[in-house]
Amino acid sequence: MAMIDIEYRHSAEPEDDENIRRCTIEEMSDYLSKLVREMQLADISSKFTSSEHAGVNMVYINGKSIHEILEGLDIKMLEVEESCDHGKVGVIRFDRPTLDWKRDVIEDVPDVLVKNAVSKTYADIINGRMV
Repeated sequence: MAMIDIEYRHSAEPEDDENIRRCTIEEMSDYLSKLVREMQLADISSKFTSSEHAGVNMVYINGKSIHEILEGLDIKMLEVEESCDHGKVGVIRFDRPTLDWKRDVIEDVPDVLVKNAVSKTYADIINGRMV
């Protein structure tokens, strides 16, 4: 059975910037913990660990950093016609684009990219490309 092991290694609080999606180590840990619980509810074997570690803060999925997993992937956002809320009026927002993030601050990684990295890892395990 496929096992998704998410590890958040951190040494220092992220830079003080109100535009960062998760402003503290605690917020990032809570986010990842909730993501793992969602996977577990969907019968996907998964676990989350958070550890203090010297160096740059990073999220690893089955030993690979988010950056390594996303490298080479072509992430496409759903068009309105393809989304499940077709026919409903869209909400106009004036915030950052979904895929815009500070690559050197892992706490700023968008939810859609984390979920794509998890999906890619899961698919690689199922297809036998990863142990």
